[in-house]
Amino acid sequence: MKHVTWFLCVVFLVVAGCAIVKIPLFPSPQGLEEQVLEGEGQAKILLMDISDVISEKKKANRIGFRQRTSLVARIKEIQKAEKDKAVVGIIVRINSPGGTVAATDTIYHELVEFKKRTGARIIACVTGLAVSGGYYVASVADEIIAHPTAITGNIGVIAMKFNVEQLLSKVGVQEEIVKSADKKDIWSPLRPSTPEETEIIQTVIDALHERFVEVVYAGRRPRLSKEEVERLADGRIFTAEQALEVKLVDRIGYLDDAVKETKSSLKLKEAKVVTYHRPGSYRGTIYSGFPQTSDNEINLIAINGDLLSLIPEVQFMYLWRP
Repeated sequence: MKHVTWFLCVVFLVVAGCAIVKIPLFPSPQGLEEQVLEGEGQAKILLMDISDVISEKKKANRIGFRQRTSLVARIKEIQKAEKDKAVVGIIVRINSPGGTVAATDTIYHELVEFKKRTGARIIACVTGLAVSGGYYVASVADEIIAHPTAITGNIGVIAMKFNVEQLLSKVGVQEEIVKSADKKDIWSPLRPSTPEETEIIQTVIDALHERFVEVVYAGRRPRLSKEEVERLADGRIFTAEQALEVKLVDRIGYLDDAVKETKSSLKLKEAKVVTYHRPGSYRGTIYSGFPQTSDNEINLIAINGDLLSLIPEVQFMYLWRP
């Protein structure tokens, strides 16, 4: 009887854990702290990362760790830098295929406002990818430097969906929708879109694309005319050499060249290159990996459960998604 009782207790705990058991691996996130990467002097140059897909959402990796959205972390870094009068410039290190329209535009906006309020210089350094939304963010910079092996461009907007109507019909699943108007479920993955709905979505895409063109033009003029930007904004990608030729970047170099250029443009003999990190993370040099800015835990049951969603939500993306 005793063994049976213990068995029932274990079963109860396991069943309950299917819904709620989570094991925190680290304490809750603490405030951002400054870390000096190199250099000396009073002036500071902040090194900020824009990496991976730009999104408002938390990110889950394959073993179930949950990470806070990079968007929130980046904005907090900008806000912290603005409060520090010693910060005279920001180097935005970019390695991103882009992301959602809203998240990308928010980071861009915060950097624009930071530059207006502080007069600080911003230099973008493309280390790997700065395509679509990645280049959208780079457009805020006073100068864009690209590694020799970098890929950039892909100026444009995309919205995708899966039409799962036939798949669901094969397994005997049918939709039942009650709606207030015929277009309430526009772009639904449960049925084909009508020509009128496709035209409506295209109108939204065109408006967001025009904003992308305006952002690039605002950042690249007088190097590029509006007509030249529009010609380049057909979704193509560019190598570093090609991007330099069409004036999407200003020079080819490395991250240390970006540091030198920032000092030179600001007429600084000395400056500290700093980054912001949370306790428990570490970055030793300017080329070290991206710092952790996350609240990590393992969900014993729903490991990377976001991938299990049969019908993902529709999003408008400044994203290279071949």
